[in-house]
Amino acid sequence: MKTLVAHAARDIRIEERDMPTPGPGEVLIRMERGGICGSDLHYYNHGGFGVVRLKEPMILGHEVSGRIEALGADVDLPTGALVAVSPSRPCYACAYCLEGRHNHCVDMRFYGSAMPFPHIHGAFREYIVADARQCAVADGLTAGEAAMAEPLSVVLHAAKRAGDLMGKRVLVTGCGPIGQLAVLVARAAGAAEIVATDMAPFTLDKAREVGADATHNVAEDREALGRYTANKGHFDVMFECSGAAVALAGAIPALRPGAVVMQLGLGGDMTLPVQAMTAKEIELRGSFRFHAEYFTAVTMMQAGRLDVTPLITHTLPLTDAVAAFDLASDRTQAIKVQLQFQDPLAEPDR
Repeated sequence: MKTLVAHAARDIRIEERDMPTPGPGEVLIRMERGGICGSDLHYYNHGGFGVVRLKEPMILGHEVSGRIEALGADVDLPTGALVAVSPSRPCYACAYCLEGRHNHCVDMRFYGSAMPFPHIHGAFREYIVADARQCAVADGLTAGEAAMAEPLSVVLHAAKRAGDLMGKRVLVTGCGPIGQLAVLVARAAGAAEIVATDMAPFTLDKAREVGADATHNVAEDREALGRYTANKGHFDVMFECSGAAVALAGAIPALRPGAVVMQLGLGGDMTLPVQAMTAKEIELRGSFRFHAEYFTAVTMMQAGRLDVTPLITHTLPLTDAVAAFDLASDRTQAIKVQLQFQDPLAEPDR
């Protein structure tokens, strides 16, 4: 079977691996779609992010969906069903798992992660064996929608940590896929006003399409948020999705006293305007991955409460992986780029 392996910055290769076989409690999945995430792009463009670096070749990918092809013993799932496959694989036994903080598991095996060594291989491959409890049956969704469950879960986890958004004024900085989903989730949660900022007209247009009330291009107007600073600020909640220190620092004057900053963007260490944040009693809350929210994401999409399809801007075959990664890196024309692992008209290639 074919897999997509990162060797170093700007060096990804399609390589053959042996077909896996499901054991007890496992399923064999014939992969259909995989979304290229920001972390995948960091591995592709830079060989890692922050202190996390590729130290050995690693299969990329963690936003995936596919169809169940075979069952291991003691599995009660329908063969042929489309499933969204959660990349979150905690141990369920450590202190954090027992506290319900599975995203902080000390022995987490998250697909496509170079944080531990040896690295945890990802899911950009034609077939994968997964635990049955990773699989969310995605009846009624397309393979592309099902593969969006992972980034949507990231934002649902952040929204849960942000608290009640009903009637709140929300600022979203950075309109990549996570920022776009933050707009969608805030709108669904009853936010009274949503303002989004970015540096690309294409992403800002898309943010308005999915629910932002106003958008500002901070590359063209660096003082755009100045209009929101009267009376000590305007916004109750900020979803910081860019990972850029300048975005966070520039937004503090526009936040009301007691506002909550949800930090989702990961771009390395950031210098914070601590004095200004202290004086306004602003809360900075981190948000890292997800766990239970994955199944919630699938359920919400199935119910029609969240429509992620406008965010899937391109789908390319696995054989065009380099072109797909280059396209996904270009925010002037792409939001979410997905890989198609199988030719739907072809016989399975084992």
